[in-house]
Amino acid sequence: MGRPAKHPSMDETISPAALHGRIRAGESLTVLDVRDREAYDAWRIEGARVESTYVPYLRFAAAEARGEVDEFVADLDFDPNEPVVVVCARGETSAHAAELLRAAGVGAANLAGGMEAWADLYVAHDLPFEGGVVRQYERPATGCLAYLLASDGEALVVDPLRAFMDRYERDSAEFDCELRYAFDTHVHADHLSGVRELGERGAVPLLPASARERGLAFEAEFVEGGDTLSVGAAELRLRAAPGHTSELLVARTGDVLLSADALFLDGVGRPDLEGGDDGAPELAAQLYGTLTELFSLPAGTLVAPGHVTPEAEPAPDGTLTRTLGEVREAVTLGEKEAFVERVLDNAGERPANYERIIQVNLGRAEGEEELELGPNNCAVSSA
Repeated sequence: MGRPAKHPSMDETISPAALHGRIRAGESLTVLDVRDREAYDAWRIEGARVESTYVPYLRFAAAEARGEVDEFVADLDFDPNEPVVVVCARGETSAHAAELLRAAGVGAANLAGGMEAWADLYVAHDLPFEGGVVRQYERPATGCLAYLLASDGEALVVDPLRAFMDRYERDSAEFDCELRYAFDTHVHADHLSGVRELGERGAVPLLPASARERGLAFEAEFVEGGDTLSVGAAELRLRAAPGHTSELLVARTGDVLLSADALFLDGVGRPDLEGGDDGAPELAAQLYGTLTELFSLPAGTLVAPGHVTPEAEPAPDGTLTRTLGEVREAVTLGEKEAFVERVLDNAGERPANYERIIQVNLGRAEGEEELELGPNNCAVSSA
């Protein structure tokens, strides 16, 4: 067949954490997904140098039944010189498919736990910060980022995901801190917030004051631009940043800007998830004003966004951050009218289930974590 017997750097099984490390390191690899087509189209593993290939498991089973696995594998469309990771929902059928690939001479590994385990992966890196600890959390399955600020016995979590509430509490305890506050920068449309539930566990739930106008239906404390939150010896200074939503706030602590969904590493927040197409032009115009103000901050300010794309390259320290000077080079504002038109024209598909997720996060509906799985789609590319 002309295929290698086994890729030297690929074991028979790979963990989600190891796969994520390879993707963020920019390694070339093929992810061969054997789930059904609907599941693959809705949500799959992507990366800067990931070649995603769909081959349903039934085709492997049929080739095995015919005794034609070698011929079937030889006809598959992927680079035989790159490692192959086989993926299914729970790591069971993909294990068999990977075994058949290896028997046919392909260096293939099975993703342990499948996409369920991928969804549970939560990666943390600590940002450079002198006033305590700012820990950045990344969920590779969705691109959502959250942050824990811990200082002098107290901690605050920014944009927490409901699926990882135990993690924030555990990490706060690791720093000998009490998790005092859970803060959402805005009403999220792409993931289920953990603010309300963390409030029920003892943290103070904080939301922008304007969230009340969007119909917030649970008890919380409210903050607005110009407020300062004290967390131990650290301070979190809030700034109104409308555009992605009307109530969005960003926050600075030291030289770190938690830019939420206003500004990403290579794009900006889309303006059409709150008011739809009718409300998007006004919010896009407000976003232009927000970004103009943020771009006036010192160039050395460290931008720590609320989301990241699968293709994003980490900084040398492993964090998903850029200096504001670097972000300004990637994100072009130009004239206001042209910016608004560009943002509206390039928004793309909206996040899956976003209307339902908004209602859950307002406390007006119930929802399970399956709602939030899928591509994030909250950003507009700088292109």
